[in-house]
Amino acid sequence: MDVISNDLSLEPLGAGDLIDRAVRLYRQHFLTLIRIAAPPVLISALGSTITTISFRELSSTSSDVRVALYVLILMGGGLVMACGSLFSLIVMGGATRNLVSHLIWNEPVSARTTYRAVKSRFWGLFGASILVAMWLAFAAMVAFMAYLFFSFVLFAAIGFASMISPWITAIVGGIGMLAGITAGLILFFILAGRMAYVPQAMLVEGKGVFAAIGRSFSLASGNVKRLMAMALFTFFATYSALMLLMIPLGWYGYLNGIDLSPFGSNSPTWYAIGYEVILQCSHIVLAPIWMLGLSLLYVDERVRHEGYDVELMAARQLPEMPNLPNVVSPFAPALVTGRAPRFVPPPPMQMPVGSVLGLNYSTTNHQ
Repeated sequence: MDVISNDLSLEPLGAGDLIDRAVRLYRQHFLTLIRIAAPPVLISALGSTITTISFRELSSTSSDVRVALYVLILMGGGLVMACGSLFSLIVMGGATRNLVSHLIWNEPVSARTTYRAVKSRFWGLFGASILVAMWLAFAAMVAFMAYLFFSFVLFAAIGFASMISPWITAIVGGIGMLAGITAGLILFFILAGRMAYVPQAMLVEGKGVFAAIGRSFSLASGNVKRLMAMALFTFFATYSALMLLMIPLGWYGYLNGIDLSPFGSNSPTWYAIGYEVILQCSHIVLAPIWMLGLSLLYVDERVRHEGYDVELMAARQLPEMPNLPNVVSPFAPALVTGRAPRFVPPPPMQMPVGSVLGLNYSTTNHQ
């Protein structure tokens, strides 16, 4: 049996292994992944630029007609940003299918292959992405309510501790704020992680929208730590890249008399637009890591729960399971596709003449 000849080994991955594998894949397929991740981020960048311009003009105009116009433009920019975010969720499903194809047949990671997979299920993915976005908004609202609850308890504790000592007040305040943020993040990722694999289930397993949601809920157990690690790593990496890209713009703005301190006056429009463009560029550079991380996490969940590594190796070596009339197989294919070689039945066996054991003898020899 051939050994899988790519770098995507199929042992269960911890949080550090997951990030390390995503970064190594990112380095190997850097330009291809940038081409895959760029279109959704560019759409979000366009919406962000429109929103920035319209918000600044809205606060400086005195005409009622222009105020109404800029409000409409502001709403349109927000809609474009939302469409870009939904498109990012859709592209994640296509990227996962390309990754699993790479696992099975060593197919190259390709932007054309990814977007061909997206095109094949676009409207289903669009509806699923809207449901995922609504679920994420619900998870964020619940997490914020948990933070508000901890804040209420914190204020009560601070009021009690202030009567004892200011040092105790500072300690209680710091611990309470940290506990509230941590509880809110954990609750958010517990809820959000349940919908993490909807696009993957649709494009890899061929499921419908609601079946994919149920499939994602069943797979997403015990992934909170790894999701949080991926989110924190991507957050800090994105803003580290943002700070590096902001240095030239900051120096140029400082030389032109812009106050860059947090308490400075409003910056000019060109500086705000430049900041938004650089922010979106940092997202383009770092978005593939999050995309690869979710794809690897999906494969890892199936390896942990369903022996997906054995299924993938079997799919590499064996032909596609034949369609038999009136027979429904309980096993789903490793990747729903028509690419596997057509099943060829073996030739019928010729029964030897003689006994059941195949001993060919005559009556003369028997005598």
